[in-house]
Amino acid sequence: MAKIDQLSTTANGIEFAYLEAGPRDGKLALCLHGFPDTAHTYRYLLPALADAGYRAVAPWMRGYAPTAIPADGRYQTGALATDACALHESLGGDSDAVLIGHDWGAFAAYGAAAFEPHRWRRVVTMAVPPPSAMSSKFFAYDQLKRSFYVFFFQSPLAETALSMNDMEFIDHLWADWSPGLDAAWDISKVKEALGEPDHLSAAIDYYRAMFDPTRHDPSLEDAQEATNGSPPQPTLYLHGAQDGCMGIETFDDVEAHLSPGSKHVLVQGGGHFLHLDVPRDVNKEILLFLDCTTVD
Repeated sequence: MAKIDQLSTTANGIEFAYLEAGPRDGKLALCLHGFPDTAHTYRYLLPALADAGYRAVAPWMRGYAPTAIPADGRYQTGALATDACALHESLGGDSDAVLIGHDWGAFAAYGAAAFEPHRWRRVVTMAVPPPSAMSSKFFAYDQLKRSFYVFFFQSPLAETALSMNDMEFIDHLWADWSPGLDAAWDISKVKEALGEPDHLSAAIDYYRAMFDPTRHDPSLEDAQEATNGSPPQPTLYLHGAQDGCMGIETFDDVEAHLSPGSKHVLVQGGGHFLHLDVPRDVNKEILLFLDCTTVD
């Protein structure tokens, strides 16, 4: 199995820490995490990609330590998309690069792939379907209960609630979202990443930027608009059948909202953190979609 190293690079004016596996001259596979997790959740996928010849890279997203707090204070999805494109540039990616995103990383992947499509050959997203696939069912009672945290995070009390009792709020989210997963190690890494107040506020500000246009940078208007669409590249969308965060009933036929050559797979045994719940199954789907010649 390929070794994973921790390195850093500057992109979009931010010092990004990242995990890397695979040959430096391999095709770039950029893997973007969501909330509340870290680059470590790709620890099963990175070696699999590396063994297939990719230079697999998983950064800590902006604001998640050890990545820096961005000086611009922007956490809108357009900023996440431009981060992905800037990381592609900083890491020496070319048009054969692939983009993989989970949760907030999926939003970033949709936006980056549409904003600068020449950088990316294929896209894989998990746990958050393309915005155009969302239906009014997202506002159904059951989904609103699951999404309570999105609305609670608009409150100035959010930081207080998340920081109480050793951030037990995060423990409960993981337990609800991927039932049965032993996530103690991953949760400890999340708490390290968000342990300082500024980093915790950064993670919450992703959600505040969803509904507050004053938190949007006008210079990112094009990138922001790109995040509302679907990638022009063939895209694999993976969703856990037991996802306790985003119910499968909340979106329409995903493939109808994606480009030709795309695929939607409902992963049995997978919760919201499906790449940790059933990593072998998820890795196999991803590697096959990326046209790797060998899948163990």
